[in-house]
Amino acid sequence: MFGSFLRFRRNSVLTLLMAAVFALTASAYRPAVAEDRSGDAVTPVEDFSRQVEEFKKSYPELNKKIEESAKAIDGISDIGKARQEVEELRGAVSGMLGAVSDNGAVAQLGAKALAHARKKVREIEQGSRFKPEERDFLADQWRRLIVETERATTDLDNARREFAELLRVLQTREDFIDELMQIRRANEALNVIRQLTEDIRNASGKLKNIIGGIKPPGV
Repeated sequence: MFGSFLRFRRNSVLTLLMAAVFALTASAYRPAVAEDRSGDAVTPVEDFSRQVEEFKKSYPELNKKIEESAKAIDGISDIGKARQEVEELRGAVSGMLGAVSDNGAVAQLGAKALAHARKKVREIEQGSRFKPEERDFLADQWRRLIVETERATTDLDNARREFAELLRVLQTREDFIDELMQIRRANEALNVIRQLTEDIRNASGKLKNIIGGIKPPGV
């Protein structure tokens, strides 16, 4: 019974204290509110409430940025993803090297084009579908194409050989390239950290304004 009485008294005291604080706060703000209302201006209480609402609205966005930044850093520092990038590069180099090798698809292009042009010359010279002057004209055109195709094939072969050599060099520098790619990923992480720092500082500025407004006008 005595314990219940003490609890009742303690609750009553807390209730009275809360009521007193509310009354003091209301009395402190009431004159300013009434005075500002008369001039149709924004009251300190309204301005404070507006800042609180703006911060509440910005909180989900900031929280989202923090989560996205954490995911970005995790992805950038993921060793598995870094190795996957190297593997993808290795596969791409290997595929291109196969295409431009001495017996690859690119090396056969010129030979196929030349074989076709030479076959056409033989067909025209040995055929009887055209008049002599037509046959001579068509044969000359194909012979011209053979000469130009031979020149183009030589240029293609030189470009192919140079590209193949560069790809082989790239294969031998794989470890160095891996480090360069890791440096790039580290730079991306640095940019994420800097951006998040700016976002948090902006939020801190809003909080400072809110904290500075937690006082009666004129204090």
